[in-house]
Amino acid sequence: MPHFIFQARQGRKRFRAVGATAFAVVAAGMLVTLVGAAAAASRPVPLGTANSFAVLAGSGITNTGPTTITGDLGTYATTSMTGTNQLTIHGTNHAGDSVTKGAKNDLVTAYNTAAGKGPTIAIVDDLGGHTLVPGVYNSASSIGLTGTLTLDAKGNKNAAFIFQAGSTLTTASASRVKLINGAQACNVYWQIGSSATLGTYSHLRGTILAMQSITLTTGATVVGRVLARVGAVTLDTNTITRPTCAATKKHSPTPHKTHHGHGTNSTAHTARHHVGLTG
Repeated sequence: MPHFIFQARQGRKRFRAVGATAFAVVAAGMLVTLVGAAAAASRPVPLGTANSFAVLAGSGITNTGPTTITGDLGTYATTSMTGTNQLTIHGTNHAGDSVTKGAKNDLVTAYNTAAGKGPTIAIVDDLGGHTLVPGVYNSASSIGLTGTLTLDAKGNKNAAFIFQAGSTLTTASASRVKLINGAQACNVYWQIGSSATLGTYSHLRGTILAMQSITLTTGATVVGRVLARVGAVTLDTNTITRPTCAATKKHSPTPHKTHHGHGTNSTAHTARHHVGLTG
């Protein structure tokens, strides 16, 4: 009998040990999944050959007034372009050539990639007045921006901000996107389910990937790209500058020091998951 009791206790201990180990494995797996998802979400969207374009349209480009474009431009399948005599282009006007066709194909891939990014954080009101950390922000309908939106990269120059709108993007007059703590316009993306309209003298940062048209009203500026899959791009006395990413500095590894004695060293890793907008 004593032997039986001992075996039973040993069995309970073994069960508890196995259970604790299993829980630790599951917890570790969940943490890896969470960190992996966060890392995937914060990665930039590859643009392929569309990367060199500042303006890319599907149904033509119309310009009114003196507009400056730094980067390439083109339109396909509709190749009409009006008001080009008032364009100052620091790049190549590919019109509807083979380079534009290839860029349009890559735009489709980039659009779908941006649309499929997650996990997402719901956008429940106007973006103005908010400070956001890297992540994927989603609205099933429209996105509006009135005032200033601040994007905080928390010191990570490679961190991405992706905004997904089921329908439209509309920015108010004089609205702006402010980048702080290493945030870069090259890592900001606006995936728009229909069309985007930027208000007069507004200042947007990031690449617009719109299914339909993109309209920049008088004086609007973009440090980024305006890329329309199907519709036209309409310009009016604007400045559009294709962004470039600042190179990340490489640091030499710090030599590992070995300490002898009875002391122990430990490193704690903390994963954070942001689940909402921060004011």
